[in-house]
Amino acid sequence: MNAIINAKQLRNSLPKLVDQVRKGARFTVIYRSHPAFQIVPVDSSSAPLTLLESDSLYHAQPVGRSSDGASASDHDATLYPK
Repeated sequence: MNAIINAKQLRNSLPKLVDQVRKGARFTVIYRSHPAFQIVPVDSSSAPLTLLESDSLYHAQPVGRSSDGASASDHDATLYPK
């Protein structure tokens, strides 16, 4: 089942929708008259989610200003390669 709902319906009935998604339902959410995203059940055969606490970047301290002259987007490209 793939139902179409709008953002207001999502906000007003989130607990009910979560229960339906856990049972296999899928939803396409419309925002400003355009499809924005889908809500789908988690595939149990997919790779397990990593706990945030085990991610080294989660515990990293702020670095402040860059001393190498690189911009924030340069650092992002290094940390999050595509």
